[in-house]
Amino acid sequence: MPTTSHRTRFLDHRIPSLYAGQYLIGVEQNIDTVATLTTRQQNFGVRGPRFSLGGSEIHGCYPVAGAVGKYSQILPHITLDAAGLPWARLLGSSGDGVPWVALLLFREGELPEDPQAVGEVTVSTVRQLLDRAAGPGKPPTITNESLMDGEAEMACSSILVPANVFATIRPTVAELALLAHIREGGPPDADHVRGTDPEPQLTDLNATVVSSRFPAATAGRHVAHLVSLEGLHQHLTGTPPSEGLRLVTLHTWAFETLDDTGIGFGDLVQHLAAEPDLALRVPMAGGSADGDAIQRLRSGATALAQRLESGERSVSFYRGPLTADPAQRLPDPAAPRLESAGEALIYLKQWGIFDTGYASAFSLGRTLALADAPFRDRLLEFRKAARRAARRISAHPDLIAGRSVEAAGRAVLENQARNAFDQLLETRLPGALGRSGADLAAAPSRPAARATRGNGALTSVGLRATVAQAETRAVVRAAVTEELDPVQEWLNRLLVLEMLPFEHLVPDPRMLPPESIRFFYVDESWVRAAVDGALSVGVGHALDADLNALATEIGAPPACGVLIRSTLVPNWPRTIYSAFRGEQQITQSGQASFGNGVLLLLYPQVIDTFTIAEPPQGLYFGIGDVGTIQLRRLTGNIGSPVDEDEGEFPDPAGFGRFLRPSGDVLDIENKLLPELAAEHGLTTLSPAQFALQMIRAPQIQTFDRP
Repeated sequence: MPTTSHRTRFLDHRIPSLYAGQYLIGVEQNIDTVATLTTRQQNFGVRGPRFSLGGSEIHGCYPVAGAVGKYSQILPHITLDAAGLPWARLLGSSGDGVPWVALLLFREGELPEDPQAVGEVTVSTVRQLLDRAAGPGKPPTITNESLMDGEAEMACSSILVPANVFATIRPTVAELALLAHIREGGPPDADHVRGTDPEPQLTDLNATVVSSRFPAATAGRHVAHLVSLEGLHQHLTGTPPSEGLRLVTLHTWAFETLDDTGIGFGDLVQHLAAEPDLALRVPMAGGSADGDAIQRLRSGATALAQRLESGERSVSFYRGPLTADPAQRLPDPAAPRLESAGEALIYLKQWGIFDTGYASAFSLGRTLALADAPFRDRLLEFRKAARRAARRISAHPDLIAGRSVEAAGRAVLENQARNAFDQLLETRLPGALGRSGADLAAAPSRPAARATRGNGALTSVGLRATVAQAETRAVVRAAVTEELDPVQEWLNRLLVLEMLPFEHLVPDPRMLPPESIRFFYVDESWVRAAVDGALSVGVGHALDADLNALATEIGAPPACGVLIRSTLVPNWPRTIYSAFRGEQQITQSGQASFGNGVLLLLYPQVIDTFTIAEPPQGLYFGIGDVGTIQLRRLTGNIGSPVDEDEGEFPDPAGFGRFLRPSGDVLDIENKLLPELAAEHGLTTLSPAQFALQMIRAPQIQTFDRP
């Protein structure tokens, strides 16, 4: 299957040459000939974001601000354009590689100053914050000496986090290091081939900070805060102060979760693929029914009640344009087009009943045309213009002789009387004016022959013979393009089944039960019968029927398609559907929705493979629908999934044992990390390796057409 390549590389961190903060540098000189020299000292500072972030620093968040959806299996994250920002400051004595920021997730009712979890914060100056004037809660322990010029009067935002809430969701120092990493992404290039490790390209780097808490599976609002832990690192262990902590928040956004039933994208597509028969037909149990009847039903037909023209009631077979097996080729018709529904009835003598599929197609096409007043008008205008063009060509063959089709078409549209008068003025009049009256009187004269109805080229037979000629038909088509195009546009919509009622496509609801996918072929003869029915409107004589041939010079119907009836359709509207024939991806020729949960996809070639892929939301982190993650290789072909039979972690499924007692926060340091590293034969994982394992890649389900 063709794939789209994209380069993504994970890096542990970006340690600065010098952390942000205040420094004192001293210079001391010793010279043998001089006893004492003055020591020189100089204060300097390294500035960096500390109490606030500009909007330009934020690359993106997931879930996005204001989003509403099912997020109980993802870990929210924020991506920063400043790749080194999380490591720009030293967090106490934690050492290199430990970020000074963390992403904390709160639910409704957890923050006293923001009970609705909409992102409300307390705004104050840094001085007010450090002096406890911003509100209750222990503020960060930051000395006045560490403040840069002007920082004390800067505005900053803060939140009050109760002690019990902070103790429940706070990460450990080791977890802080694992929950932040750098991503380098971009299209493939010569410097980034597999197996090589070139220097990072700074323009392609982004820092990512991930939360260790899952959103709730029940409906409710959540708010995420990127908080500073500077001056509060001592509270990452032990019991937080009873008054709670006042944390500086650098960025905040809110989103809302919906009730999660536990049935996700993966569950739905796996259920669709688990059905034993994916062909569009009525399910049948084994039995002793007549073999021919069973075969007809297996091809996609169904038995329906029928009322005959005589008024009698009977039963007939009906099959729409969608078939479970390729439609049987029909015998060559006596006429190029159907002129009535009766011509399309198929009598099944062995059972004494009819197959009404093609007759119904003709009647449906005619009904759709009659119900569409603009189309009726355009159809009649086209025929009127085509008849006029045919008569002119028949009466004046010289209009097309020796001319291209386009030039002949323009000539047919010109005013013939005016042209004849202009020719008279240009050729005969100058000569006549130069002659005497006696010469004109003596000149012989003969009236021009006029064609009459019932005889000659303008008779019905003569006009039909003229239209039957390929050269003449091409000129007529060129002459009536303006009238013909809207007619063909409407018929092309009919070709892709755009206007057909769902009951004609799926006549028996058992063919497409809830939560099912069905593959089908398209019967071209059925679609052509519907086109013939539409063009039968307003046919007054044989010439009109002949002119319909111009309108039927349209595209080919689709060859096959897929029907999906599932909650997948409304709940995942951006799902990616792809079809393949061998290694070639086939582009859709049509798509239609029926109601809120049925999707029809059409393809111009018969496909052999079909895939349903979860809509990509960007790179994010979490667990799959069944509570597992896909292990990814850390050596060799780095990032590629481990073999499917051994790539699902944990086994048995379920991330529940890796959660803290609260039930929604990962215990990474003590529970998850040791087992996850052991799966790769390691004792621990780096931040980049941990991020690679926690990627929640979009899921995909592949179907082989029956």
